[in-house]
Amino acid sequence: MKQIIALGGGGFSMEPDNPLLDEYILNQSDKERPKICLVPTASGDSEGYVARFYAAFERLHCEPSHLSLFRPPKRDLRAWILDKDIVYVGGGNTKNLLALWREWGVDKILYEAWQQGIVMAGLSAGSICWFEQGVTDSYGDGLEVIEGLGWLAGSHCPHYDGEEKRRPSYQKFINDHQLIAGVAADDGVALHYTDTTLAKVVSSRPDASAYHVSLNAEKSITPIFLGEKG
Repeated sequence: MKQIIALGGGGFSMEPDNPLLDEYILNQSDKERPKICLVPTASGDSEGYVARFYAAFERLHCEPSHLSLFRPPKRDLRAWILDKDIVYVGGGNTKNLLALWREWGVDKILYEAWQQGIVMAGLSAGSICWFEQGVTDSYGDGLEVIEGLGWLAGSHCPHYDGEEKRRPSYQKFINDHQLIAGVAADDGVALHYTDTTLAKVVSSRPDASAYHVSLNAEKSITPIFLGEKG
């Protein structure tokens, strides 16, 4: 089964004291102690970002590692990636992420990994990248449209409630026919696709939501809250 878990925001880099989404990602592997690999390309392989990943996942039941394209762990990146159970793509600059992946051939390796059942996950840039299109701040000031890998149909907007301009910009791009219809996710919300179908929506925050957004229309999707209620 192919799986992609696209986070609107949250996880170890945004919610260091709330491991609900990170634990959910780990639980989607059929391995007792899954090998999870952070791909921090979008942040320029930020050392601080990588350190926060290890600080979070070394406390969980898994084997964490990371793939740097600035300091590759080995020459055979295909063997490195296909040895993992989960790939977790970090946030940052989506345009640079896609450009570097294509230059190194990582996009093709990740596609092979996904086809083989390795779980793909990510937030922000690591969420947008799987879709046909998305809303990005990669170009500097303001938000713009970007073309993604196209593994998942439609467009995507993360941080829907977390950044003031995301919601109106996404709706405007769709209404102006610059973007095709798609799915938006608040911070703390994960869109879980099996094969290429949105099978489940979960959240680490009780009031967070996701949305189907189309021409002049927005329909909310109530997630399954992963924490204690009441």
